[in-house]
Amino acid sequence: MAPTAWISLTTDYGLADGFVAACHGVIARLAPTARVIDVTHLVPPGDVRRGAAVLAQTVPHLPYAVHVAVVDPGVGTARRGIALVTPKGVLVGPDNGLLLPAAAALGGVTSAVELTDPGWLAPEVSRTFHGRDVFAPVAARLATGGAPAEAGPAVDPATLVRLPDPVLRREPGGFTAEVLTVDHFGNVQLAATPALLDEVGPEPLVADRPAVRGRTFGDAPAGGLVLLADSAELVAVAVNGGRAADLLGVAPGDLLTVRASR
Repeated sequence: MAPTAWISLTTDYGLADGFVAACHGVIARLAPTARVIDVTHLVPPGDVRRGAAVLAQTVPHLPYAVHVAVVDPGVGTARRGIALVTPKGVLVGPDNGLLLPAAAALGGVTSAVELTDPGWLAPEVSRTFHGRDVFAPVAARLATGGAPAEAGPAVDPATLVRLPDPVLRREPGGFTAEVLTVDHFGNVQLAATPALLDEVGPEPLVADRPAVRGRTFGDAPAGGLVLLADSAELVAVAVNGGRAADLLGVAPGDLLTVRASR
């Protein structure tokens, strides 16, 4: 592939240890001119669905890049390391469902390879730190013009691991949807598109609590719940001046029912 100036990193490594710096260091040694965008390193540990959502909602706004994502509770097991080629970038990480939503956001998988060629990896590969020893070296080599096909054998995209579809049930006068993410501000993102809000009216109930439909957080009174379309064009529940996740007592994976109040 043609060289690219950009590599992005998305992980659950946190910021208390040297894991992120080690990945930066590997990239800097192998691709010293590449620029690294840190998407986040605060994905909850092992939360593949949260990492997948953050990655998929971010990559459309980044330049053409090699996107490394590591939320990998199966590191060192038989799960594959993969690179996915799309029309708008290449994704590198574990084959555990983390990468596929982002691949869809970048135009879909056009080819995929398993990362097995020793020449593309660290001389010694740790069983517990593939971010440093597998994914960062592969990303650096791709960014400097290496061909994905040289990293390992082709993978049939139909065999890639996919996350289960989030729950979304349409019901009379409303819907029940899975909480996809809770952001830093406590806003609750649901697996529902804004078109579903047309069914619940201007003053719906969220988990039997009164809310308003709005376009901004300020459309609700102070401390009130508001339903709106967020920046990813999904339904979000927010509190004007507060945290909806705390008020509703929900976390990713929980279900919320939104219905008309009358």
